[in-house]
Amino acid sequence: MLALTVSSLFLAIGAVFIFKFLKADGHFTLLSKGKVKRQEIEDKVIWITGGSRGIGEVLAKQLASLGAKIIISARNEVELERVKKQLTGKHAPDEVVILPLDLSQGEEHLAEAVQKAELLFGGVGVDYVFHNAAFERPKSLALDVSEESLKATFDVNVLGPISLTRLLLPHMLKRGRGHFVVMSSAAGKTPAPGQAVYSASKFAVNGYFHSLRSELCRRGIRVTIACPGPVKTTTSSGTSFSEKRVSSERCAELTIIAASHGLKEAWISYQPVLAVMYLVQYAPTVGYWLMDKIGEKRIAAAAEKGNTYSLGLLFAKKKAS
Repeated sequence: MLALTVSSLFLAIGAVFIFKFLKADGHFTLLSKGKVKRQEIEDKVIWITGGSRGIGEVLAKQLASLGAKIIISARNEVELERVKKQLTGKHAPDEVVILPLDLSQGEEHLAEAVQKAELLFGGVGVDYVFHNAAFERPKSLALDVSEESLKATFDVNVLGPISLTRLLLPHMLKRGRGHFVVMSSAAGKTPAPGQAVYSASKFAVNGYFHSLRSELCRRGIRVTIACPGPVKTTTSSGTSFSEKRVSSERCAELTIIAASHGLKEAWISYQPVLAVMYLVQYAPTVGYWLMDKIGEKRIAAAAEKGNTYSLGLLFAKKKAS
């Protein structure tokens, strides 16, 4: 009788675990943290790149509402002004600073921006950088990506964030503190058929920033890498209605939770992408087999504006060419 009771208990616990996993929009460590630690955000100087739209815009709004002092950067100054007017919080909008920035313009341009950022708010220096700016193109075969697109992707997604970080680090190390929050992608953790170059850029920044943290964590430098799957933003309106996407508001919230709790990495996605990330991380043979099975089908689904994140791709028949 006791054995039967124990078995029933374990079955019940297992059923609850599976249910929560199927409904989750982030990995369990992240979701266990609950709410943002406001004291880690309030009165901090936070620099957000790519802050004129999408996740960057939402990050600016949420961080401002938590009492942060905000610097927002992007190439489009008009859009930055629009975002600034919408910010509310302890220091917004009067103490929100617009700092136009083009990550593809090289270190001289970035060095000038860093000097300006360090002098803002009485010269207290930058506490956080949210590396959010990104260059992305519609899904296509790896062989179809032009050299121009390849270079543009790496300039913005890889070289820009790394150069900006290198220029800021001496200031942060002198103060003994600094936190880089990198908006990476699930495509930086798993293969992403149809997005090979974008995926390569995200794998690159993941490698750089994880290594950087290992080198400098004892000197006060922290790194949080957020890896969202499909997110619903103003730029994702042309995608399939059947794709289940995390809202940009929820993605930003979970990213800030991860950063405020000092998590090294955060996975943000609904199923089946979240499950694929777990598989590739903990059972890579199975995970890579799965991605190989759906690779060509995913590209075909993208061409037809179908659901490129559906588990049904695993069972769909390949169309005859």
